[in-house]
Amino acid sequence: MKTQHPSLSRRRFLGAATAAALSFPAVLRAQSPSKKLNLAIIGCGGRGAGNLGEVAGENIVALCDVNSDNLSAAAKRFPQARKYADFRRLYDDAKDIDAVVVSCAEHTHAFATLPALQLRKHVYCEKPLTHSVWEARVITRAAAEAKVATQMGTQIHAGENYRRVVELVQGGAIGPVHEAHVWVGRAWGLQSPEAAARNKDIVSVLERPKGSSPVPAALDWDLWLGPAPERPFHEVYFPGPKWYRWWDFGGGTMSDLGSHWNDLPFWALKLGHPLTIEASGPPPHPDLAPASMSATYTYGARGAMPPVKLTWYQGEEKPGPWREGRIPKWESGVLFEGSKGMLLADYGRLALLPEATFKDFQRPAPSIPDSIGHHQEWLHACKTGAPTTCSFDYSGPLTEANHLGNVAYRVGKKLRWDPVKLEATGTPEASAFLRREYRKGWKLA
Repeated sequence: MKTQHPSLSRRRFLGAATAAALSFPAVLRAQSPSKKLNLAIIGCGGRGAGNLGEVAGENIVALCDVNSDNLSAAAKRFPQARKYADFRRLYDDAKDIDAVVVSCAEHTHAFATLPALQLRKHVYCEKPLTHSVWEARVITRAAAEAKVATQMGTQIHAGENYRRVVELVQGGAIGPVHEAHVWVGRAWGLQSPEAAARNKDIVSVLERPKGSSPVPAALDWDLWLGPAPERPFHEVYFPGPKWYRWWDFGGGTMSDLGSHWNDLPFWALKLGHPLTIEASGPPPHPDLAPASMSATYTYGARGAMPPVKLTWYQGEEKPGPWREGRIPKWESGVLFEGSKGMLLADYGRLALLPEATFKDFQRPAPSIPDSIGHHQEWLHACKTGAPTTCSFDYSGPLTEANHLGNVAYRVGKKLRWDPVKLEATGTPEASAFLRREYRKGWKLA
């Protein structure tokens, strides 16, 4: 059954946000809501261009991109803004900057974000927040110390449907949830050319190329590589989204789409650090993320919520209820299994199952305020100290969990996770995938 709900007002959201702001540190209440922020934009093409469009009503004072074509296009819209190719130089001259929007490639997210937090600038960073588990913890801690407004780019979190799902799960509509499944149909990554064609991949490669391609005239390849291991330019890495299949630059589908899809059970089930993680799929490749794989997490009790198992599936992997025909075969979705029934959802719809069980079910009144918009939440928080719904204290642990699925897959063993020591107990080989050495000239500190 698909459900619809009356919208909550923008006034209600702002009222709740303003009340919450009273408990926030003074550093977050430096400006009135009507005053424009001075923003720096790191990454002006692709998602960066989209994010720039969402915040264009503020004062854009600095633009940065390693691709001069992207930089020039943005500068035409904002000719008064300073221009940079290297975000490290942008931070050398940041006195007039209030907040930063980070939309560069995943492997440089932490490097572009940490200096802003250390300078106590508000930060919006595209998903995934970081390239590794260790980087996620560094950024989460820095944000807590900075006490500024932060938001990860999980735009669907602001949608109405996720709010209604969270209300139903936390309200006990299907009883205590003991198992959840998340699956996505995207099958980008290491696969045969035949499978790539079947799964509509935009690039199919089986090995790291030995040769090189001409570097695009507009691209500073050395800056684009940033902290990643040095290698010749090749068209299989660039432009996006090609790069995120390569472990040196991204985490494949898991960390990319996991930021959106695992967000729902993470929110609804109040998840944090997992107890164990194990994964399965084709033999891991040293350079390429897999097209298809699955990862299973176990979590302990959280307050009144019982222990729960969460399994992620991507590509050709699907959960048992889907394969057995016990639920509609949506291409991508989230399934919560409770003691009283199941709840199936995607970005824009939800269904309580079996339908016969819930035919007379009366929906509770909405209790989670509607968002004023994902980017607008962050801008409002920067000016008033109001909360955001994907701040780094939430999205940091979500990012860690997603990366841990990849770590378990690459190690090929069940991990018992110690979130305090940031290590897999008894599995020292996992450490190589939790944190990496950076290229000379780059450090995260």
